[in-house]
Amino acid sequence: MNANLLFAPKSAALFERAKKVMPSGYTRHMAVAKPHPIYATEADGCWITDAEGIKRIDYVNNFSALIHGHNKKEIVEAIAKQAGSLISSILPSESEIKLAELITERIPSCEEVRFTNSGTEAVMIAIKAGRAFTGKSKIAKMEGGYHGQFDLTETSFQPNPGNWGDESAPNSVASSFGTPQSVLDEVLVLPLNNIEAARSLLRKHADELGTVIIDPLRLQVGLVEPETTYLEMLREETEALGMVLIFDEVFSLRCSYSGTQGLRGITPDLTTMGKIIGGGLPIGAVGGKKKFMSVFSISDGDPKVKHSGTFTANPMSMVAGYTGMSLLTPAAFDSLDRISLSLREGLNKIIVDLGVAGHVQGISSLNALILCDKPIRNYRELVSAVMDGFLDRLGVYQALLMDEGLLTMRGGFILSTAMTQSDIDFTLEGVRNALIKMKAM
Repeated sequence: MNANLLFAPKSAALFERAKKVMPSGYTRHMAVAKPHPIYATEADGCWITDAEGIKRIDYVNNFSALIHGHNKKEIVEAIAKQAGSLISSILPSESEIKLAELITERIPSCEEVRFTNSGTEAVMIAIKAGRAFTGKSKIAKMEGGYHGQFDLTETSFQPNPGNWGDESAPNSVASSFGTPQSVLDEVLVLPLNNIEAARSLLRKHADELGTVIIDPLRLQVGLVEPETTYLEMLREETEALGMVLIFDEVFSLRCSYSGTQGLRGITPDLTTMGKIIGGGLPIGAVGGKKKFMSVFSISDGDPKVKHSGTFTANPMSMVAGYTGMSLLTPAAFDSLDRISLSLREGLNKIIVDLGVAGHVQGISSLNALILCDKPIRNYRELVSAVMDGFLDRLGVYQALLMDEGLLTMRGGFILSTAMTQSDIDFTLEGVRNALIKMKAM
C-alpha cells in the first residue's frame, strides 16, 4: 500500500465529492488508483504538487503530452497573449498555417495536414481517409494495439486467452460491451512481430482490406515494441497490395525531431498525431502524402471525406502547439537523448547490483524498467507475464516510487526538457530505494 495514500485526507475528501457526480468518481479510467486517486493542485517544470502539498517528479507528463514539462514560460506567455485576442472562431487564423508548416517540414510522410481535437479523432479521420482512398472498408490493426477511444480500433485491445483465438490468425474481440458484431467484422487482427503470419493474413484479405494502422514505437503503453523488420514488412506489403499504411504517432512522435518514422527510416502514407504538437492543450492531426490527403480536397467539388469541428484548429491550441514544437530543436532532442541514456544506464546498474529480474528499454525520452527477466515481443507474451504476477509486482513498485517522490505509470519514465541530470540522480536513488524495499517484502 502506498503510504502517502493513507495520509491524503484532502484527496480522499475530493474523491468523495467526485463519486457523487461521476461514475465511480472518475472521468478517465487510466487515472484510477486505490483507495482513491491523488489530486493535483499545481505544477512547475518537471515537478507536480498534490492536494496534500507533496511534490513529485512527473514521469507521466499527461501520457507523454507535456514534453516540456509544466508551465513552460514561452508556452504560458503565448497562451496568455492569444487568450487576450482570440480564443476561438469559425474563421481560420494564421496560427494553424504556421503549425501545419512546421509539421510538414519535419515529418517525412506529411506533405499536408488537417487538425482535429484529439488523437482519437485523428485516428477516426485517418481511417475514413484510408477507406475513401481505397474504396475498401476493412482495416487491420495489431493484437493489443491502442488507438484511442473508438470501437473499431479498440477491437482486440485487451483480449484474453478464452477469446483471442489462434496465435497466427487472432480473433476480433470487442473491448466494450455492446460493440456490434458488424464492427468487429470490419477489423482484421494481426499478430505483432510475427512477420510471416501477418504477411499471409494481409495477402489473404487483400480484396477487402484497404487500411493498416500501427503505432510504430509502442504497444500497451510502452511494454511491447514493434520490430523494425516487422514495420518494413508492413510497408512493403501495403504498397504491393494497394493498401494505406497509417502510423499512429500520437504517442511516438516525441522520440525524435522527425518522429519514429524519421528515426526508423520507414515512411507511412498517413500519420496521426496529437499530444506534444499541442503544447499541453487538446489537439490532434492527420498528415500524409498529398495523394492520400486529396480525399479532403474540395477542388473538384464535394470532398470524398467531410471533416470539420467546432474547436478544430482553434487558435489557443495552434499557438501553444507552434510555440512548444518550435522549442523542440535538434539540440533539445539531443539533450533529451543524453539524460535519457543516463537514466537507462543508471537503471541497468541498479537491477544488476540488486539482482532484480528485469530489463530496461527505451528510445529517446520514452523509457521503462520492466520487472520481468526477458523482453516481451507481443501481446500474448505480455498476458503470460501478467499471469505470472507482473502487474502485481508493477503495482507495488509504482506505489513505492510514489513514496520516493516519483510519479510514474506502468514502469515508464517519460522525460521532459525541464529535467536535468540532478533530477535523474534523484530518480535513480528513488528507484534503488524502492527496489530494495520490494526485495525485503
